[in-house]
Amino acid sequence: MLTHTFSHIPGIGQATEKRLWEAGVTCWKKWQDHPPVRLQNSSLKEAADLLHKSEQALLTDPSFFTSHLAANEQWRIFPHYRDVTAYIDIETTGLSEDADLTTIALYDGIEVRYYVNGRNLEEFLDHIYHYKVLVSYNGKSFDIPFLERYFRIQLNHAQIDLRYVLARLGFKGGLKGCEKMLGINRGGLDGVDGYFAVLLWQEYEKYNDEKALETLLAYNIEDTVNLETLMIKAYNLNVAATPFSGELAIPQPESPLLPFQADPACVDRVKKRYGMA
Repeated sequence: MLTHTFSHIPGIGQATEKRLWEAGVTCWKKWQDHPPVRLQNSSLKEAADLLHKSEQALLTDPSFFTSHLAANEQWRIFPHYRDVTAYIDIETTGLSEDADLTTIALYDGIEVRYYVNGRNLEEFLDHIYHYKVLVSYNGKSFDIPFLERYFRIQLNHAQIDLRYVLARLGFKGGLKGCEKMLGINRGGLDGVDGYFAVLLWQEYEKYNDEKALETLLAYNIEDTVNLETLMIKAYNLNVAATPFSGELAIPQPESPLLPFQADPACVDRVKKRYGMA
C-alpha cells in the first residue's frame, strides 16, 4: 500500500489521492511531472522531491513515512516493514509518572518475549532495538513515554498506534472493546483489565504467588499477541476501501503458542480478596 500512497505529501489529502488513483496515477512510478489532478496546496516540485525521498526511504526508513502521515493513516506502512515490526504492551502499578513498571511483552510475529520487574527487565534493552516499527494500542501516549522515562532511553522507532487507526474505522472503547467488536475472544481472561493486572502484581509481590504472576503475564502477552490480529484486521479494512484490495489484503496468521495461561482459581481468589466476586 505504501507505494500507492500520496497522502504523505503536504497538500494531498485523501480526496485528492483518490482522484489521482481514478486518473490512473495509482503508484509512485506513474507520477507525472504534470499530473491530471490539480494539486491545490502543494507545488509540483515539492511533491516530486518528496516522492524521490520516499523511494530512498522505502527499504530502510519507516520513520520517514510515519513522520509525514497522520496517526490514523500510519497503517499504510505495515506490510513493507512487517519483518522489522514488534508488537508491544506494558503493565504498571498505575497510570501516574511515578508508577512502577511490572511486566513487558514483546512479540514480532514469530517469538514471544516477556520481561518481569526484579527478574529480567534489563533484557528488554537487548531486544527492542532489533526492530524499526512498534505497534501498540495507546502506546504513543502511555507505553512508549513510560518506557523512555523508566529506562532513560529514546525509542525512535516508527510507531503505529492502533488506537487512532481503529478509531478511524469506528472501533473504540479501549483495546478490549475493540477486540470484542472485531470478534476476538479472551477466553479465561475475559473480564480481566488493567486494574485487575495491578491487583495480580500486588498478589504476586505480597504473597509470592507465582500463579498470580503467570496470570498477569498471560494477560500482558495476550494483549500483545492480539495486536497483530488487530493490525491485520485494520489494515485489510482500510485497504478494502481502496482500488487495491484484491492484491493487497493480508491473511491472518496462526496464533502463536502462548507461554502462560490464566489460572482461574487465582482470578477467583483475587476477586474475592478485593471484593470483586
